[in-house]
Parts: sequence; C-alpha cells; structure tokens
Amino acid sequence: MASKNIELEILHVDKNCGARYGILHTPHGDVELPMFMPVGTQATVKALSPEQVKDLGSGIILANTYHLALRPGVDIVAQAGGVQKFMNYKGPMLTDSGGFQVFSLAETRKIKEEGVTFKNPINGNKEFFSPEIVMDYEAKIGADIIMAFDECVHYPATREYMKNSVDRTLRWAQRCKDSKVREDQALFGIVQGGEFEDLRKYCADALIKMDFDGYAIGGTSIGEPREVEYQMVEYTAKYLPKDKPRYLMGIGSLDMIFDGIEKGIDMFDCVLPTRIARHATLMTSHGRINILNAKYKDDFTPLDPECDCYTCKNYTRAYLHHLMKCNESFGKTLCSIHNLRFLIHTMEQAREAIKEDRFLEFKEEVMTKFGNKRGF
Repeated sequence: MASKNIELEILHVDKNCGARYGILHTPHGDVELPMFMPVGTQATVKALSPEQVKDLGSGIILANTYHLALRPGVDIVAQAGGVQKFMNYKGPMLTDSGGFQVFSLAETRKIKEEGVTFKNPINGNKEFFSPEIVMDYEAKIGADIIMAFDECVHYPATREYMKNSVDRTLRWAQRCKDSKVREDQALFGIVQGGEFEDLRKYCADALIKMDFDGYAIGGTSIGEPREVEYQMVEYTAKYLPKDKPRYLMGIGSLDMIFDGIEKGIDMFDCVLPTRIARHATLMTSHGRINILNAKYKDDFTPLDPECDCYTCKNYTRAYLHHLMKCNESFGKTLCSIHNLRFLIHTMEQAREAIKEDRFLEFKEEVMTKFGNKRGF
C-alpha cells in the first residue's frame, strides 16, 4: 500500500555533482532536503525537550520501534494519539523498524525466516519481531515514515552469508509491503548487501520493483574501514530512483554526510552529535574539541564564534568546562544543543550551496576548516 501523503519535490541538482535540493511533503509538515535528522530513540532526544529540538531547526526526528515496543508499549503510544502527540513534537517523524537491533543485540537474538526473537534486556522475556508485527507496531506508533524490517549484518561477513541475508531481507520487505495498513505512512525499503557491489545492486533492483515510497542505505557505519563505507554508499546510491527520497542510515560525521550529499542522498541520522556531547566532545567550525581540557578552565570566549546556537550566544567555554567537570545535566543539555545545531546549520548552508551550484567548494571549505578527515 503506497502512501498518499508524502511527496518528494526536487527543485535543483548541483550541476557539478549529484547533490540535490528539494522539499519532502509529509502529513506533519514540509522539510527541506538534504537534512540531518536528530535521533530520539525512546521518543526523546536525550537531554533536550522536543521544543528545544524544534528551535534548532530540526525537520524529521527519529524514534525506534524496538525500544518503544518494550517501553512504554505501542498501545500506550497509540492511546496518546501517536508518537508526535505522545512526546509533543510539532513536526514529522520516522521510526526505525528494529533492524539495527538485529545487529546490535546479536549475542541475545535468534534469526529465523519467520522473524527475530530478542531477549528483552529489561525483564529477560523473549520478544518476537516479524515483518507483520513490526508493521503493526509502526502503525500504532504513527510516524510519517516507517522502515521495513531487515537484517543489518555484522562486518565482515562472507559473501554467502550476505547473499542469504539479502534474500531474506527482500522476502521480509515484501511481507512488510503486504501487511502495511495505513495510507498516511510512507514505507521505505532498506538496501543491504555489505561491501559487495553486485549484492547491493541486486537488493536495490528488487526493492525498486516492489515500489517503496523511499529507499534507505543500510549496513554502514558498523565497524567497517572508512574506505569501505564510502564504497558501500557509492555502490548503492547510483541504483536508487531519482524520484524517491534517499536515506543513508546511521551517519553523523561530516565527511560521510558530505560524501552522501555529493552522491545524491537526501536524509541522514545518527546518535553521534548528542552522544559525544554528553561526553564533552563538541563539533565546532574549526574542529572537534573536548571541553574538559584544562585549557578551557579560564577561557571566557564563546564555544564557537561562528555558531548561532543558544549555547554559543549565551555561555562561555569556561562555564561549559565547569558544568561538565561537575557532571551537571545542564552542561549535557548545552553541549547537545550546540552539536545538533552545528550539524543542522551545516545542512542549511549545504542546501544554499547546492542551489548555487557550489556544493563541492562548500564541502572543501568546511572540511578544511574542520581539520579532520573524518569530520567528527
């Protein structure tokens, strides 16, 4: 069942590369592309209120089906009127399917053709996820965009294992299509295939024939070398349709975001900016810093003079150093505000550069100033 309430409008493609600017129309508002999506795994972006996240310029934010199914339970979210009303977020949302947990909880899960059995980390009970169950859960959670259930395979994996996994993921994708019930939700298929280009193409071609509302690149940033990450995105992006949204999952470093934009990717997400913020690591226009460093103890300058966020406008490095040294929750909030705004603002600038056919120059300028090839 295709969505009737999501539409991609591509308004400009940079004449020097594949970077594209557009608008994604959703039931909860329009968002500009390309964009970075903050992650709110359990219907909250850690250390921030939904209102604060919105004030940072966020468009879509993510929640996770697996975690919401465990707590508070999808029926509770449905009774609240859906995830936006439950958490009071005034904007579009996306839910992951639990496919990443197939990777991250590998030691306590079992995969069969029917689905995946997880060990509940809260009470030890067995939890079974199938494509049909996931579609029911995501329908109750009610996000604008929902992801198909897939297997995110560990790296490295043999070609034989990867081929078998891709075939199962494709069968699960069709089952997701067949069991989707809400027309106001867009269902995205996820391209897997690891580091094998032929399997990436095979998976993409099969998913395109199923006619999903959008397509994601999965199985990256899970421990593989950087050059392999770049290759996997390259192997996949060129096979994705131009008239559908393209989403690179789990990416929050500048180099990978810029590489994806250059290849025509529209959407990115990652826990990285808030996770490292809570551990005192901050992304600035001139590189990454650890605010716990003693040299910031009496530094009364803004964290990043080129940043327009609430933190940089109102607080000094010395104050942030003090808060994080004392493990104050306000410090984690201020650092998270900055890191998210840094990435969201970078995407705003990238969109303007695309419209002016100068994305490649913008990318080079930002990465040169950042002074870190990996960009985080």
